[in-house]
Amino acid sequence: MDPNQSEDVFSAFVDEYQKNFFDMLFRFESKAEPIKEAWTREDGRGHGLTCVIQDGNFFEKAGVNVSRITIPLSQGIYQQMKGRRVPGSNLDQIDMNNLAQYDTYANGVSLVIHPINPFCPTVHANFRTIRIKERETGKVIDSWFGGGSDLTPIYLFDEDAKFYHQNIRDAIVEVTGDDKLYRQYKKECDEYFVNHHRKEARGIGGVFYDDFNLESFEKGLQFQKAVAYANLKSYEAIINKRKDTPYNDENVRWRSFRRGRYAEFNLIHDRGTKFGLMTPDARIESILMSLPLTARWEYNYHPKEGTEEARIVGVLLKPVEWV
Repeated sequence: MDPNQSEDVFSAFVDEYQKNFFDMLFRFESKAEPIKEAWTREDGRGHGLTCVIQDGNFFEKAGVNVSRITIPLSQGIYQQMKGRRVPGSNLDQIDMNNLAQYDTYANGVSLVIHPINPFCPTVHANFRTIRIKERETGKVIDSWFGGGSDLTPIYLFDEDAKFYHQNIRDAIVEVTGDDKLYRQYKKECDEYFVNHHRKEARGIGGVFYDDFNLESFEKGLQFQKAVAYANLKSYEAIINKRKDTPYNDENVRWRSFRRGRYAEFNLIHDRGTKFGLMTPDARIESILMSLPLTARWEYNYHPKEGTEEARIVGVLLKPVEWV
């Protein structure tokens, strides 16, 4: 497929997914008005649409963002990408003495959803494509997909974790014929979403892939779509199942404590946040959209042994093979 055509096709996918996911949220949310902000970079080399729910009756905060930006390939961005690309990739063709002739193009959709009910989990997903181009000619030097989806429960329901992972796995098997990539990307997810300073996972995982291609653009796009819609359908089913679960002030306190840990990961370790903040004229509000509306830090707090709070902490200390 022609590079320009494939960019349009991928853009159509992320726009459609953003709409479908945001519309799904309003099957639960009935108070908050949707916040939609279309934006264009001051230099004209990027645009996007930020869609947010805040202070609702179902969602404390939720965002589904699309962005398409073209920025100069800086030394910092190049080294970050080079460190993750496989040896022998086309990035080796780049003239390190003349990085100014190259641009980085990033196109994707990202979402983070924080419900009010502590028994409804947080979900995160990102589906993107990255391209390195010659600025003058537009020639694509290298390109790849990235993304994934993962679940962060406040209280753990084993059947929900198994259901979520099974659906992601089945979606990948349908595209690739086996679960090899599910196993690989599940492991990468378990290793990536970790608060290393606490030696504790952010959640119960999913799949994560930073540098991904299949035999063709079309096959790679099929993979992206499969994971994306497995995530949407699984999450909708889980929150529909848990939405009426009663909760009390102690459950809310624990939710705020766990969201503090979520914020720690996003601010300290997340490469997407770092990439966004390294981008010239970055849209800070969109980058930090993933942060919860409320969070809590208590000095040296540990849940009591034998409680549901202690049980999920135990799971976060050692990854589980859910399927």
